[in-house]
Amino acid sequence: MVRKRLSNVIYFEEIKDRISRLSQDSKAKWGQMNVCQMLKHCDLVLQIALQKVELPRINLLFRIIGATTKIEMYVFNNGIPRNMPTFQKLIVNFECDFDESKTNLLNTLEEFRKACEASKLPDRHRLFGSMTEKDWDFLEYKHLDHHLKQFSV
Repeated sequence: MVRKRLSNVIYFEEIKDRISRLSQDSKAKWGQMNVCQMLKHCDLVLQIALQKVELPRINLLFRIIGATTKIEMYVFNNGIPRNMPTFQKLIVNFECDFDESKTNLLNTLEEFRKACEASKLPDRHRLFGSMTEKDWDFLEYKHLDHHLKQFSV
């Protein structure tokens, strides 16, 4: 079973190509975000790994659910279910500029790749708990893949 990761140049380039194929007119198959909002949301999620966005503390129950979800995703190599709740800080429900959001996401993706190569990713996540470089690498791929599928790329 292949576990795609952003540190693998083939999968990194695949994600970049899929992002590049998005247009301002790309329509979602599910969810409430438009394509620009999705790009901004994905950028914010990558910024967590770069320690530019800090998530609020969560209670023990949600930490247990998050750690269990991380293990389940890794063991079964499954994707993220549709319409999953997220942190308020990561919800993008405002208008944004498509070209700027797309460029920013591609730049943040490159910054993530460099941080991953340099082993400069944090060892904890508010929801998923203890994190290794491989965890970040795998989960960030899964998150981007989920939203790119949402917009049929």
